[in-house]
Amino acid sequence: MSSDDINRIINAVNLYALATDTQRWELFDLVFTPDVEADYGPGIHWHDIASFKRDFAAIHGPLDASQHVVTNHQVDVKGDRAHAFSYVVGRLMRHMPEGGADFLQSGGWYDDTLVRTPSGWRIQKRVCRSIWFEGNPRVLETMPGAKVKPQSTTLRREAEAGNLAYVKALAAR
Repeated sequence: MSSDDINRIINAVNLYALATDTQRWELFDLVFTPDVEADYGPGIHWHDIASFKRDFAAIHGPLDASQHVVTNHQVDVKGDRAHAFSYVVGRLMRHMPEGGADFLQSGGWYDDTLVRTPSGWRIQKRVCRSIWFEGNPRVLETMPGAKVKPQSTTLRREAEAGNLAYVKALAAR
């Protein structure tokens, strides 16, 4: 496991935040594989980059701004595959004329499986979980079906249930 691989993986994970916050969906091609499996919670899944980009554009387009902060990176590389785990805090802002706060903020984590491609490291599978929210859930109601659904899970429960790919990768060492 080289520090160069770790840095490139962290850069790919962080580029997701920049792509989302600038709404430059073409940058997703530098972050994800074409057949990405993205699981953002119950009923919120994508199985290819085209639909992932399309839906993220529709969801984020009406927002005035967003900011995603990705931290606490952990990376485990084995050959041409890797697992990365990081925390995320995201803040979404949209003027809400009908009242209520003009923001929604949440915190959670990304549990990523990456592959080395000829173009660099790409996320092949992402599991994203938000475990807390504050603000106005209507900020995210930007397209049909886009609603904030508080999840009844914690990082501890997911680890105990064996649902974290990164933790499984470490245990397999």
